[in-house]
Amino acid sequence: MSPRRARAPRTSTARRTVWLVAGAVVLGGGGVTAVAVTGSSGDAGAGDSGRPAKAHVLPLDGKDPKQRTLPRTDTQMFSLVGVSWEDSADAFEGTAQIRTRSADAGTWSDWRDLEFGIQAPESAEGDTSGVRGASEPLWVGPSDAVEARVLADGEETAVPKALRLDMVDPGTVDGETAKGVSGGGKVRTTAKPERSKSPGKPAAEPSEPVASTMPSESTGSEPTDQASSAAPSETPAAPSDAPAEPTPSVSEEPTASAEPEPSGTPAEPSEPAPSQEPTVAPSASEPSSEPPAESSAPAEPTASPSEPAPSTGPTDVPTADPSGTPAPGESTPAPTAPAIVSRAEWGADESLVQDPPAYLGKVDAVFVHHTAGTNDYACSESPAIIRAILTYHVKTNGWNDVGYNFFVDKCGTVFEGRAGGVDKPVQGAHTYGFNGYSSGVSLLGDYENGGTPTAAAQQAVADISAWKLGLHGVDPEAKVTLTAAADTGVWKKGDKATLYTISGHRDGYATLCPGRTLYSALPAIRLAAGASPYAAG
Repeated sequence: MSPRRARAPRTSTARRTVWLVAGAVVLGGGGVTAVAVTGSSGDAGAGDSGRPAKAHVLPLDGKDPKQRTLPRTDTQMFSLVGVSWEDSADAFEGTAQIRTRSADAGTWSDWRDLEFGIQAPESAEGDTSGVRGASEPLWVGPSDAVEARVLADGEETAVPKALRLDMVDPGTVDGETAKGVSGGGKVRTTAKPERSKSPGKPAAEPSEPVASTMPSESTGSEPTDQASSAAPSETPAAPSDAPAEPTPSVSEEPTASAEPEPSGTPAEPSEPAPSQEPTVAPSASEPSSEPPAESSAPAEPTASPSEPAPSTGPTDVPTADPSGTPAPGESTPAPTAPAIVSRAEWGADESLVQDPPAYLGKVDAVFVHHTAGTNDYACSESPAIIRAILTYHVKTNGWNDVGYNFFVDKCGTVFEGRAGGVDKPVQGAHTYGFNGYSSGVSLLGDYENGGTPTAAAQQAVADISAWKLGLHGVDPEAKVTLTAAADTGVWKKGDKATLYTISGHRDGYATLCPGRTLYSALPAIRLAAGASPYAAG
C-alpha cells in the first residue's frame, strides 16, 4: 500500500482530440451507471459478432467518514473490479476488500484485498480532466453480485471523496466466448534466432510453475484447464510450451541469490539510498508525439561506466529527434523481435484512445510489474483480462490508454500494451516518476500473496525486456542513473536514482509491486535477458 504523499491538487486540462465518444446509460432503480465501450477503430476491438466491453459503477455512500460498506448487491455482469475516488492526488491509506458471486456457480468468494500501488502518470496525461485516484483492478472472473467494505487507516481520517466501486465486463470479440478464446485468433510471429526454439506452436497451459528461484510454497498459479490457452487453432504463440533455455536460464538461478544486491536501489521502499556509481547514463531526450524512426542497429550507450551523466529528467517539450541514431555505415541488424500478440489480436477497442501516443527519445530501463489479480486464470482468458485492464485504465483512472507497454501471461505469451508501436519508445503510465525513461512489462497474476511466476513467464519477461532495451543499445544486466521526475515515496523529485536496467516497480515507487516472488526472480531474469537470443549483439 502506498504511503500518503503531500501533493497539490491537479489542475485539469481538456484532452486534445476525441475520435469516438462512448455512450453512457444510467440504469434506473439500482443506481448503477453503465458505460458501453463501443465503436472500435479499424479492425480492432469487438467485431460484429462480439459483445462490447462495459464499465459499471456503484457509489459507496455513507455517513461514517472513516468507512464505507456495500451489502451484497446484484449487478450486471462483470469480471474485473476496483474502487476509485475523485482526486487522484489523494493517495488513500487504508483497506478495501470485496467479495463477488460467481455468475456460473452462484457461490460467493472469500474477502479479497485490493492493492493501492497505482498512481496517475507525472506527465500531462495525469493532469487531464477526469483523472481519478484508484486501486489496482482485480480480475475475479464472470460475476453478477458484489459486496464491499472500505476502511480509512493509519493517518487517514476519512475515506476519499466520491468513492465508488468500478466493475468492468471485458465483453467478447470474434471467435471468443465470455469464458475465453474459442477459436479463430491469429498471431503475428517473428522467426526466433537459431539458438532458441521456434515459437510457432501455440502457448500451452503450463502443467505447473517451474522456477527454482522461487520459494517452495504453494503457488496458486496452476492452470484450471489443461488446454484452454491452446484452444484456438492459431492462438497467441510464444516460446512457452517448454520454456527456452538460454544459458543461464531463469530456472537455474539458485534461491540463495534471488534477492537483488543493494546498489543504490532500496530493497524496501522505506529506505532509499541512491548510489552515485551508475554504469550506464540515461538519455535526456524529451517525449514526442511523433514516432521516431527506429535505427537498423542498436545505439551505443550514451556514456561509459566511468563517466556517468545522469538525466535531468523529462519535460513536456516534445522532440521528434530521438537520441541513439547510428553512425552512417553501420549495418548490424536490429535484434529480432519475439512473438508479440498485437492489440488488434487481443481485441483492443481503439475508440477508447482519444489522443495520439507520446514517444521518448530512448528507453533506458524496463520496469517489471504484476497486475495483482488472480493466478487461477486460464491462459485463454488473457485477452479478456487485458481488455478489462484497458477499459479500467481509461474509464476508471481516466488515462488515455492502458498504462503498461507489454503484458506477459503465465504461459509465456507476450501481448502488446499501450498503442504506438512495439518497436517504438512509447511513453507509458506504469512507474510514477520514471515514465519518461522507461518501458513497463506487467505479468498477469498476483506474486505477493503466494503466487510464483512460471519459468515460461520469467523467460518471456527476460526476452521482451532484452529486445526492447537492445533496440536502444542498453545492456539488460547493467545499471543506469535516472533522475526522479516526482516524489515517489522511494525517491524525492530530482534524486539521482541508480537502478538496474531491468528493475521492479517497487525500486522506483512505494508499492509492493511486482510482488515478493517476482521481485526475487529479477536477478535470474536479468541473467536470462543478457543471454537471450533477442538481446542486442
